[in-house]
Amino acid sequence: MTTQSLKRIILGRPLKSSEAEAEKMPVWKALPILSSDALSSVAYGTEMILLELATVGTFAFSFSTPIAIAIILLILILIISYRQVIDAYPQGGGAYMVAKENLGMNWGRLTGVSLLIDYTLTVAVSISAGVLAIVSAYPTLARYTVLLCVIMIWFMVWMNLRGTSESGNIFAIPTYLFILSMLILIVRGLFDWVTGNAPTAQHLSIPASLPKTLTWFVLLKAFSSGCSAVTGIEAISDAVPHFKSPAPGNAKRTLVTLGIILAIIFGGITLLAMIYGIKPDETGKKSVLSMLTEGIVGHGVFFYFVQLVTMAILTLAANTSFNGFPILASIMAQDQNLPRMFSNRGDRLALHFGIVTLGVLATILLVVFKGRTEAIIPLYAIGVFSSFTICQSALVLKWIKEKSTAWKRKSFINGLGAIVSFLVLAIFSITKFLEGAWIVIVITPALLFLLSRISKHYDNVAKQLRVDLDEPLPVTETLIIVPVAGIHKVVVSTVAYAKSLTSNVVAFYVAYSNEDAKRIEERWEQWNPGVRLVVVVSRYRTLVKPLVEFIGRVENRYKKKKITVLLPQFIIHKWWHHLLHNQSALRIRAILLNRKDVVVSTVPFHLNE
Repeated sequence: MTTQSLKRIILGRPLKSSEAEAEKMPVWKALPILSSDALSSVAYGTEMILLELATVGTFAFSFSTPIAIAIILLILILIISYRQVIDAYPQGGGAYMVAKENLGMNWGRLTGVSLLIDYTLTVAVSISAGVLAIVSAYPTLARYTVLLCVIMIWFMVWMNLRGTSESGNIFAIPTYLFILSMLILIVRGLFDWVTGNAPTAQHLSIPASLPKTLTWFVLLKAFSSGCSAVTGIEAISDAVPHFKSPAPGNAKRTLVTLGIILAIIFGGITLLAMIYGIKPDETGKKSVLSMLTEGIVGHGVFFYFVQLVTMAILTLAANTSFNGFPILASIMAQDQNLPRMFSNRGDRLALHFGIVTLGVLATILLVVFKGRTEAIIPLYAIGVFSSFTICQSALVLKWIKEKSTAWKRKSFINGLGAIVSFLVLAIFSITKFLEGAWIVIVITPALLFLLSRISKHYDNVAKQLRVDLDEPLPVTETLIIVPVAGIHKVVVSTVAYAKSLTSNVVAFYVAYSNEDAKRIEERWEQWNPGVRLVVVVSRYRTLVKPLVEFIGRVENRYKKKKITVLLPQFIIHKWWHHLLHNQSALRIRAILLNRKDVVVSTVPFHLNE
């Protein structure tokens, strides 16, 4: 089986560039692909709130619903704000494009770095939470947590390498099953509560005054932890060009649909957790959602079904990043802020380099943090709220400058979004700093510096390669040097090729003794190819150094001539044959490629076996 055949089996048949339109997404497919991150956060968003409130006692759980309401209002503000992003920048790029065009490239880079970090953390958090859902149902799997995380990540990599259309068809089913199961769970739980069939309501009354142990710092910390439910909203604005026409309209419909579903499910789960008196499991083996499901429907078939679809949606939440990260990296690469290979599409029209890079980074994170969701959460959301703040601020500046239709209303909406996002960012940075948020705060400027160096490199290369098309092509004389190791067919073909290019050809031989030098000179004279042979005796049996010194002398003597080194090299066809021959041509090439004014080329001679 050939490599191409194996590749086709694994990734599918190659797609033509003309088939790109068929890979674009309608609303029903975009929702599971681009919204699964935000939708899946209900599986751990409520739990993160309760974990913080539990530090001061179960009486504090009554504040979980007001905190959830505040987060839902934040989601509403961001949904409205990002609808305006889609209208203003239908070409995609989201917050990065907004910041770059209105605040300058440095702010664009900061926004891009923040989002790339957040996408990576989204994969790690989603996958680890998905594995926790399975471990909650089958505790014996706890020892294999990291292994299961890694398997799921690379399953996602594989599916996305097969293309957007195919992954969307597969990922749509579990996403809609999760939405349906959550709505059934919420309706059943609320029905039992209203009819009095639920357990005795607990933690429903909010104290008139805050107990001393329940400080505003604790409430803000719980709020910042719950804000993990907000991440993923920006992915839709990044991927507008990947929607079917009309792309902006379909993107906005997807965004609004996401906001409605997210508000209902997140609010409902948080309210029911308070009603049923659910407490976070101290051992970390059971999720709040699994305990709530058991409390509402028992430990039957529906319980296991919910755990299965929860695991599926959390795994698919990573798929939002597997779409957002490569798209954003591609746009940034086109702006020369990332290596150019990030903008290249593979056989299946997928941005394969970005997909694989994200898989590698997420794997490293999960291995380092041992697949523990609560250990990764403190690093989470700083990046996305940084981008939220910068993006909304940039749009305010855009509306004020342009003064287009309804610019005051637009400025107010985005200004409110900027203020709220900044407050959340500040709260998150302060309350989570010692728990790991400092890592992101330190890494962000380091990556920003790296991107600026990459951009500077590309600028320098462009300046040096730029040509004036009106200038005539320069005419240069060439002197060809052919390093030889004796007289055989490889050397004969190389010398013949060199003579076909120019009459200025010199052969160069390194001898290890005077006898060796005399022998090659006699044989060369007998052969008489019409090319001068220069022989140098190397007392220390080195090959490369005498050649480099000879090239230096030639350069000094023939300053107006271009030096070309033609390397004779025979090509073998079995890997183990490489072990039987010295690789002198490769060593010479590696050294000479660093010389500024020397052209190095290989003349291959293919052996039969």
